[in-house]
Amino acid sequence: MNEHTPRPTVISPEALAHLGDGRIAYVKAIRSEDLPALFPQAPQVAPGLQLFALHAADGTPIMITDSREAAVANAWSHELEAVSVH
Repeated sequence: MNEHTPRPTVISPEALAHLGDGRIAYVKAIRSEDLPALFPQAPQVAPGLQLFALHAADGTPIMITDSREAAVANAWSHELEAVSVH
């Protein structure tokens, strides 16, 4: 490494787990078949549907919807910046 090479940033696992708390949420496309494992409290949904899950930065589920736009709008209504996870 020379003087112009950026040094890697070191972040603890605890700090990484709280990155974006209260400011960032993520939207993830899921299949309706995966709903019971991800959200056991959710009602039964017909198989074969694409759904969108909105999660807080720490992974806490916020909502499930059938449109990405609705998930993003819900994030905005909670003053969260939504990012997509693939």
